[in-house]
Amino acid sequence: MPPQDSDKTQAIYEHLAQYLDSLPGGFPRTASGVEMRILGRMFTPQEAALMVHLTLLPEDARAIARRAGLSLEETAQRLEQMNQKGLLFSIAEEGKPMRYLTQQFAIGFWEGQVNRLDPDLARDCEEYLRTYGDPETWRKMPQLRTIPVGASLQSTATVLPYEAAEAIVRRQTKFAVANCVCRQEHRLLGHDCGKPMETCLAFGGVAEHYLRVGRGRDITLEEALGLLHQAEAAGLVLQPTNDRDPVAICMCCGCCCAALGLIKRHEHPASVASSPFIVHHTPETCIGCGTCEDRCQMDAIRVDDGTAILNPDRCIGCGLCVTTCPSQSLHLERKPESNQPYVPHSMAEAYIRLSLARGKGGKLIEMAVRSGVDWLLTRRGS
Repeated sequence: MPPQDSDKTQAIYEHLAQYLDSLPGGFPRTASGVEMRILGRMFTPQEAALMVHLTLLPEDARAIARRAGLSLEETAQRLEQMNQKGLLFSIAEEGKPMRYLTQQFAIGFWEGQVNRLDPDLARDCEEYLRTYGDPETWRKMPQLRTIPVGASLQSTATVLPYEAAEAIVRRQTKFAVANCVCRQEHRLLGHDCGKPMETCLAFGGVAEHYLRVGRGRDITLEEALGLLHQAEAAGLVLQPTNDRDPVAICMCCGCCCAALGLIKRHEHPASVASSPFIVHHTPETCIGCGTCEDRCQMDAIRVDDGTAILNPDRCIGCGLCVTTCPSQSLHLERKPESNQPYVPHSMAEAYIRLSLARGKGGKLIEMAVRSGVDWLLTRRGS
């Protein structure tokens, strides 16, 4: 490749990295440059050049083609190619052209690489995800929140509809399940934890997108509820999207999950995780069996001198220890109202708040204006 072509390609990927960092989840740079290797593995130069013209609002190929200065045919073909590669999000409505949205790195096109990972990409992503994400930003506005496994809520007096996994699932009408990209990555690199793989549960339009690009499989309500029971039995933490009508529930382990790992690495996970509950321990009835210690994904419990010792600073209120305590010495308590996390009404609100927390609110306004203008111009035949 001539030097000028190499410089041009590098500039394309640099532009993409800057663009991704302007999105709500960010794309922080590293000293090693591993993030640039990831972009090179996932995007062709042509795809990288097109990606920066998409917004977080759904648009058809006409509007995107106008903005990118490409033909409609070339744009439509490239968009669908990127969609099938897990780089974009798509919306299909009967009688209307396919519409596409950009995706941030995480939660976004990293998860879109499920079933597509190779050892080199897995290795680079593992390195990058160890440093990806800012705990302080996550504390202000997380992309996922923690809710208890269902059986642990039986003795809890106040549970809001968006805090109960079964209630969330029963409100849905469309379901899909996909493999966990985090566990796939670790298995590919020889760090298989043995937890179930099919644990990414999607609803509604997200489920339809999963099925459209071959990312997941169609399941029934009964199967979705069964996955919740499987997660509880396997000791997986339930993490829905951080809104009141979740579009997905992740079932996570502390050893593989990137988001849960961010929380676990913090000295005080309880201060970072968005969770309305915390565990209370009754030492007088504890038999010191150690089941809770084995189940806890945050290392919040240890058994010492025949009794469990709970570190509340590490408890994220997932309830996994409660459901298997043979002496019923553990139960969930609702945190005081002053310590209750705010849950956005929608993912749109969550992304706006996350952008503001990162000081990137202006970029969202720019995207919205640009999308609106291009929509009007393409409809007028300009």
